[in-house]
Amino acid sequence: MAQTEIKPEDDILGRARVRDTPELEAYYEDLAKIDTGALWTVANDIEPWEPTPKSAPVLWRWEDTCRQVLRAIDLVRPEDAGRRVVYLRNPLRKDVSAACGWLFSGLQTMKAGERAGAHRHAASALRFIMEGSGAYTIVDGHKVELGARDFVLTPNGTWHEHGILETGTECIWQDGLDIPLTNCLEANFYEVHPNDYQTTDIPMNDSVMTYGGPALLPQTDKWDKPYSPLLKYSWEPTYEALLNYAKVSDGSPYDGLILRYTNPQTGGHPMMTMGASMQMLLPGQHTKAHRHTGNVIYNVAKGSGYSIIGGKRFDWTERDIFCVPAWTWHEHCNTSEGDDACLFSFNDFPVMEKLGFWAEQALEDNDGHQVVEN
Repeated sequence: MAQTEIKPEDDILGRARVRDTPELEAYYEDLAKIDTGALWTVANDIEPWEPTPKSAPVLWRWEDTCRQVLRAIDLVRPEDAGRRVVYLRNPLRKDVSAACGWLFSGLQTMKAGERAGAHRHAASALRFIMEGSGAYTIVDGHKVELGARDFVLTPNGTWHEHGILETGTECIWQDGLDIPLTNCLEANFYEVHPNDYQTTDIPMNDSVMTYGGPALLPQTDKWDKPYSPLLKYSWEPTYEALLNYAKVSDGSPYDGLILRYTNPQTGGHPMMTMGASMQMLLPGQHTKAHRHTGNVIYNVAKGSGYSIIGGKRFDWTERDIFCVPAWTWHEHCNTSEGDDACLFSFNDFPVMEKLGFWAEQALEDNDGHQVVEN
């Protein structure tokens, strides 16, 4: 296809600025007949001046999603659905079922006594528990109990299954996966367990008991997997760490007091393709705006406030979920004058870092704050 319009910023040496002629149009038609094309007709689109996010900022309100997720309990069994999940669909990423960028997210629910079959896939996955008690996950035979605001890993290639104890309650957790990325790379596999469920003689919560101590590793550590041996990051010590951090630091001007979940063996990200953080905004705190490569999906773990994303204000409260697309200006504000607010988030930063794509920029105009659209 011919290049019919040249933007002023592209009309310089080094950019494609070929004007159409009848001879060129005939040439392009001949190229198309042999499944080829002229690079200069698409170069400026496929090599933008800066990252061009394909996702929209979206806020999914808990009062809306919770009601619809719980309806699914009476409509479909986990044995039939595989996973009883209502997924979060970005209006600009419907074609790849993504919530933001190349990240998938959804809300999964199970009731007391239910157990979903074991499976594994090439995509990496994580869970953030939003509501309920008695949930558990089994990852390659390691069984961990889960409570509200806990963060748990189900890394790529691992057998995993989820369930709720008979003594538990209805539970809802947020799933986060890199399914769109894995599919984009044409590398996804999916397999159900040959016995439907895992059997294990590994002690309950062995992962947390072994690797959950602060800055401590067992002398006989033999973990050789490319992901964290600590499969569950509990809320209580995470929140305590944030409170302690607040006593000695102001944190980041762009994210407040933010702590990154790490692999205790390496200090790196818990998994190869997805990272996660928990951040605290002090009472009344309003951060400055910045942007970066990589997409982020937030879950409001505590409190209420708002974020300005791409010049638009999104008001949030506990258990709401929102996303910040790559290279989009964003800032956060805690509207409470008496209590902190905490945001759990997961991202694709490990991919950006490994590929050398990581970049970050602070907003300098207007004292670092965006002008909000009406």
